[in-house]
Amino acid sequence: MAERSFKEEVKKLRLGQGETFRGEGILAVTKALLQSGVSYVAGYQGSPISHLMDVLTDAYDILEELGVHFEHSASEATACATLAASVNYPLRGAVTFKSTVGTNVASDALANLASGGVTGGAMLIVGEDYGEGSSIMQERSHAFAMKSQVWLLDPRPNLSSIVHMVEKGFELSEASSTPVMLQMRIRACHVHGHFDCKDNIRPSFTLKDAIENPQRDVSRIVLPPASFLHEKEKVENRWPAAVKYIREQGLNEFFAGDVNELGIIVQGGLYNTALRALELMGLADAYGNSRIPLYVMNVAYPVVDEEVKNFCAGKSAVLVLEEGQPEFIEQNIATILRRADMQTRLHGKDVLPMAGEYTSAVMLKGISAFIGSYRVDLLNTSSLPRTAAALPPAVNAQVHPRPPSFCTGCPERPLFASIKLVEKELGQHHMSCDIGCHLFSILPPFNLGATTMGYGLGWAGAAALNTTTTDKRTISIMGDGGFWHNGLTSGVGNAVFNKSDNLLVVVDNSYTSATGGQDILSSRAENPIRSTNNPIATAVQGVGVKWVKTVTHTYSIADMRGALRDALTSKEKGPKVVIAQSECMLNKQRRVKPATQKSIKAGERVVRERFGVDAEVCSGDHSCIRLNGCPSLSIGDNPNPLKGDPVAKVLDSCLGCGLCGELAHAAVLCPSFYRADIVFNPSGWERFMNKVTRAVIGFFQARLERRRVALIGSAA
Repeated sequence: MAERSFKEEVKKLRLGQGETFRGEGILAVTKALLQSGVSYVAGYQGSPISHLMDVLTDAYDILEELGVHFEHSASEATACATLAASVNYPLRGAVTFKSTVGTNVASDALANLASGGVTGGAMLIVGEDYGEGSSIMQERSHAFAMKSQVWLLDPRPNLSSIVHMVEKGFELSEASSTPVMLQMRIRACHVHGHFDCKDNIRPSFTLKDAIENPQRDVSRIVLPPASFLHEKEKVENRWPAAVKYIREQGLNEFFAGDVNELGIIVQGGLYNTALRALELMGLADAYGNSRIPLYVMNVAYPVVDEEVKNFCAGKSAVLVLEEGQPEFIEQNIATILRRADMQTRLHGKDVLPMAGEYTSAVMLKGISAFIGSYRVDLLNTSSLPRTAAALPPAVNAQVHPRPPSFCTGCPERPLFASIKLVEKELGQHHMSCDIGCHLFSILPPFNLGATTMGYGLGWAGAAALNTTTTDKRTISIMGDGGFWHNGLTSGVGNAVFNKSDNLLVVVDNSYTSATGGQDILSSRAENPIRSTNNPIATAVQGVGVKWVKTVTHTYSIADMRGALRDALTSKEKGPKVVIAQSECMLNKQRRVKPATQKSIKAGERVVRERFGVDAEVCSGDHSCIRLNGCPSLSIGDNPNPLKGDPVAKVLDSCLGCGLCGELAHAAVLCPSFYRADIVFNPSGWERFMNKVTRAVIGFFQARLERRRVALIGSAA
C-alpha cells in the first residue's frame, strides 16, 4: 500500500497529440517514457523518486496495453542490471532509483553497462536527493557519470523541458551507444505545470521479438581484450558522437541579455532558482528574460567545449552556478578556457559556498558579489531583500533544530523502549543501526545505536565485533525493506558463515515504510501483480539460522523484552534473530481511517480506543515520556495545588496503540494510565447506561465537593 495513490492522475497518461497535460513532474516523466516508446521499466523506490514507482504501479493496465514490462526490482543493482536488455536489442529501457545511495548500489552494473555500451536507448532516472530536503549523506550523481562515462542530463525544472529531455535522452543514448542518466532534483520531481502531449508509442521491436530471436555480441561483454577496446571506443567514438548530437539538437540553451561583458553558466536544474535571484535583483523578469546572458547546461556531462568557448568569447567574466562539491563543471570549464588561452575570468565557488543547497538566498548573495565586482552600477543594494544579508547570530540561536521521530503509534517505538529496559537489566550493548525509520532510535528519547553503514548492512556493520573472548553480544537492527534489499546475504548469510554469536532484530512492519509504504516479499497484504506473504523467519532459517523468535505484537512490552532478554542471555551459540512484527501505523491508518469514516457516516456503531492519564494519580515524574517519546504524550497542569510538577497528558492524536500503558506497567512506573472506548453511533441501551453512569458519578462528585467545602469552612 503506497503512501499516495495515483489512480485518478494516471488517466492523463492516455492523453494524445493535440491535448495538454497538466500535473506533477513525476507523472510527466512517466508520460514522456510512454511517448518515447519504452519497452521496459524497472526500479527501486526511494526519495525523491518513490512516487515514480507508485505512478508506474497504478498505471500497470496502461503499461500492459502498450506492451511495456514493469517490475519492482529487489535493489538498485537489480534495476540497473535490467538495462542489459538494451545491450544487444533495439529496446528502449528505463530504470529509476534514489541517488546517490542507490547509484552506489548500482555502480557495478552501471560500470559494466557503460563499458560495453548499448544498442537501444538506456536511461537511468535518478532522484538527486541533495540539499535541505535530503535524507542521506550529501553527495552527487555527477561523479558516477564521469567515472563510468554516462551522459548526465539535468533539465530545467519545468514540465516541457523535462519531457523534452526524456525523449531526447533516448535518442542521445542511441546516437552514442551510451547509457544516459536523467537527474531529477527534489523540487523537479514535484513541480507542477503543463506541456503539449504526443501519442504514446507501442514499441515496434518487442520483448517477444528479442526473446524469440536471441542476439549476442562478444565484443559488448566486459572481458579482456574487449574491455580495453571499450575505453578506446568511449573516447574516440561515443564521446564525439554525443557532443555532435548535443550541439545539433540544441540540448543546452543560450539566453541573450544586454549586459554582454558578463555571463552566467548554470546547471539546468538550478535555472529556476537562478532566475528568481536575478529577478529579485531587478536583472530579470518573471517571464525568463535576463539582462545577464545565460548558458543553461541541460546536459551537465559531457561539457561541450565549443559551446563554452563561444559563450565566453568577448566577456570579461563568467559565473558558474554549480551546486555541491567537488566543482566538476567549474574545473572543466577552467581547463577549456586555459587551453584555448581565453582571458575571460572564471568565478564560481569563490563567491558561492563550496557545499550545500543553492537556495534563492544563497544565489542572491553569490550573484550579487559577482556582479558587484564588475558592474556595481547594476546593483541597487537598498532594494535587495533581507535574505541577501546574513542572519544575525541572535536569530540563528532562536531557531531550534527539529529532529525526526517515530510517528504516533509507530510499532517500532516499543521495540526500542524494550531495548532500553533490557539494557537496564543487562547493561549497555554495542548497537549497529541500519537505514530506515528505525534509525530514529539514535535520537532522544532512546539514544541507541553507534553506527549505520547502509541499507541492509545493519548486521554487517557489527561483523568485526565477533569474538569468543566474551559472552556479551552486540545488537544489530535491520528493517524488512533492508532485509530483502541485501540484508539476507550481506547480514544474515554472512553471520551464519562466520559463526557470529550476536543478535539481529528485524523490524517487520509489512512494507518498505521509509520509502512510502510499498509492498515487499514479506508484506501480508494480497498484491495482484506481486508475490507477497513470504515470511522472514523462513528466509533466515533457510540460510542456516537456528535460533529465531518472532514477536507478532511489538506493543506487548513483556513479550518484546522477553525475546530480547532470551536472545542476549541464551547459552546456545550461533547467530540469533528476533523478528519484531507489527504493521506500520501510517499504512494501517491509511487503510483504517477511510473505512471508519465511511462506517460512521453510514450510521454503524464504531468503537475507537484511546488512552488517557488520570491526573489525580499521575506522579508527574514523566518517565513514561522519557521511555516512549510518543507525539501524543504531552504535559498539562497539575490539578492538585499541593503538587507543582505538571502531569502527563494524552492528546487527541492518540491512536490507541496502548504502548504508554504497557510501558508504564512494564517499567513499574505508575498506574495512572487508563483505556477509554469512544463509541460512535451508540445503541439505545448504551445511551441509557451512559446517562445512568453520569448521574451516579455526578452524585458522588457533588457529595465530595460538599464535604470539601465543609472542611475548608471549619478550618477557617
